[in-house]
Amino acid sequence: MRKTSKKKDLPSPFSLKEILSSIRARKGEPFTLTDVAQALDVDPSRRKDLRQTLRAMVNERKIVRLDRRHYGLPPQEKVIIGRVQAHRAGFGFLIPEDSSFPDIFLSRREVKDLMHRDKVALHLSRKERGRKKTPRVIEVLERANRRVVGRYEEGPKWDRVVPDEQRLVQPIRIAKKASGGARKDQIVLAEITRYPDGMEGPEGKVLKVLGDPGDPRLDSEIIIHKYDLPDEFPSSVLEEASMIPSAVQETRAGKRRDLRKIPFVTIDGETARDFDDAVAISREPGGRLKLWVSIADVSHYVREDSALDQEAFRRGTSVYFPERALPMLPHALSTGVCSLNPEEDRLCMTVTLEFDRRGEVLQADFFPSLIHSHARLTYTRVKKILESDQPDPDTGPPGLYQDLQTMAALCRKLRARRMERGSIDFDLPEPEVILDVQGQIEEIVKRERHIGHQIIEEFMIAANEAVARFLDQRRAPSLHRVHDPPDPKKVEEFKEFVEHLGYPFAVKAKLHPRTFQKFLDRVRGMPEEKSVNFLLLRSMRQARYSESKPGHFALAAEHYLHFTSPIRRYPDLVVHRILKEVLQHGGLTERRTQRWQKKLPAIAEHSSQRERVAMEAEREIVDRKKVQFMRDKLGQEFNGYISGVVPFGVFVELEEFFIEGLVHLNRLPEDHYEFLEKKHTLVGRRLNRVFRLGDRVRVRVEAASLERRQVDFGLVQ
Repeated sequence: MRKTSKKKDLPSPFSLKEILSSIRARKGEPFTLTDVAQALDVDPSRRKDLRQTLRAMVNERKIVRLDRRHYGLPPQEKVIIGRVQAHRAGFGFLIPEDSSFPDIFLSRREVKDLMHRDKVALHLSRKERGRKKTPRVIEVLERANRRVVGRYEEGPKWDRVVPDEQRLVQPIRIAKKASGGARKDQIVLAEITRYPDGMEGPEGKVLKVLGDPGDPRLDSEIIIHKYDLPDEFPSSVLEEASMIPSAVQETRAGKRRDLRKIPFVTIDGETARDFDDAVAISREPGGRLKLWVSIADVSHYVREDSALDQEAFRRGTSVYFPERALPMLPHALSTGVCSLNPEEDRLCMTVTLEFDRRGEVLQADFFPSLIHSHARLTYTRVKKILESDQPDPDTGPPGLYQDLQTMAALCRKLRARRMERGSIDFDLPEPEVILDVQGQIEEIVKRERHIGHQIIEEFMIAANEAVARFLDQRRAPSLHRVHDPPDPKKVEEFKEFVEHLGYPFAVKAKLHPRTFQKFLDRVRGMPEEKSVNFLLLRSMRQARYSESKPGHFALAAEHYLHFTSPIRRYPDLVVHRILKEVLQHGGLTERRTQRWQKKLPAIAEHSSQRERVAMEAEREIVDRKKVQFMRDKLGQEFNGYISGVVPFGVFVELEEFFIEGLVHLNRLPEDHYEFLEKKHTLVGRRLNRVFRLGDRVRVRVEAASLERRQVDFGLVQ
């Protein structure tokens, strides 16, 4: 007869009911041991008993542990589905699909059978019999890593591949006969044939030898394989694309408004090749302005459920590298008949917005159109034209100078209104990799953001909001761009950080984006501006796509979606289809409404996932380029400023190049350093040397490691 173990009582004198009552009073916010102790007025001598009580409550599934300090109430569903975000130290986090629930800490034991980005279900109610402590059950729903890029290492019985992705902490064991001819230290592509199972780590075989480490020509190929990015298009997709005429046939333009005489222009980056949007403006009686935003009508060519559509859905988004792009659509469409190339007729979906003198929308209209782009402008060229005192007849079509001046004036009004309602404007410049004609890195600079960029940014936001508002008013299902309010715990950490910098930050119970924007205005131009912007951005939740409409926090917008980039984003293509249906039929039938409601959740989840993968890939290839750029500068000295402080050293950003590197503790003046976490400061206790955010320093380049994707500096005394 099996013995039944008695459930242990909670340590006296703590009442489970009182503890849960104090927790529920926090209205869903994560809590710590200290929070509960203060709420119940627990004597410090009883803190140990309270900690044991909370552990028992975790085992009983009354609460869940979110990380090493924080706890939370379990969701009512009893099962949390999400993606694993592993850490190179061996532990990890579960990032729930339901963004209303915070990230959940996973111990090393829980992560050992999982891999980074795996989709899992965390069961909070299932228990393993016969154990006093019942570990949480984690069920793998989908393996994210079929193939792995890494460095090949040889061993006496087995070889192995050490993954390039540092969050894949277990090497892939390779049988000698499955080496694919790889040699020691070569970069290879391996396929996983058996996943970790608790007893043994993953096994695999080498599919392809990519080349030798350090070869910059391998960067794109490494990233493509590492993130499993689609490169070549299937033959069925290319065949379907080849059947589409390369030019617009006027007889097939259909019932479209002919806007070819309106002086539309495109404004994009110098290296852009796919042009989604074109804009035009006119001055109307009474001081009103009329803005035209025409977007490539991709849905005219990419029919729902066609081979082109299925491939576009699979890719989700275009991915951009410094030297090349992986387009969502074949080039025949992305840079051909869909792209709003200069001096060519194109099919579009057009939004017209009429504004009063203050920049408030008076009227909006939406319709299919036929346009003709009169000029291909760049952001830099627009800035130059606007800075000139008078029009240059060689700068473009007649009236361009006056139109750009009018666009700039409207842009400033729209921006001011957006800031007034509380929209957050993060000032975080991005790196731009400049390549020479041979494709070698010439320099890495801070990407400019000026009036040329702002004109397009404001006009696209206005068009996106207008379409979202229109579809919501028609009660049509749609794919919304959602940005949830930040996690209160992270806001509290941000508050502690900035107050230690000497900036008081009052947080109200109900968070409003205006609070954060006003604070960013206060630190503008200060040495710690970049660090404050960066930490605030990290405090925010990641934007995502959703079939529901909770709004966009950072934009302070109730209605928002993505409509303006259907050549490179699949959600925009979906929105175009829904908009055209509504315009054509005056709304959606019940059958079509139900069909979209059924399809949109899967499209939203997949598109959000593909966007995150693309962002990681684009960020990593730039990091690799930075390391390569600094490898021939070993021993050189540069001026910079401290951009980050961590327990093991300080990060320094160079003034000459937009590159950040680490000065490790062992390269600081010899001392015993104490890390003051809340003040983001290192203090030498013997020599009293202090290193804090914003301090100017001079550094020497000591190392540039592609394996760690990190540049190491030494401090010049």
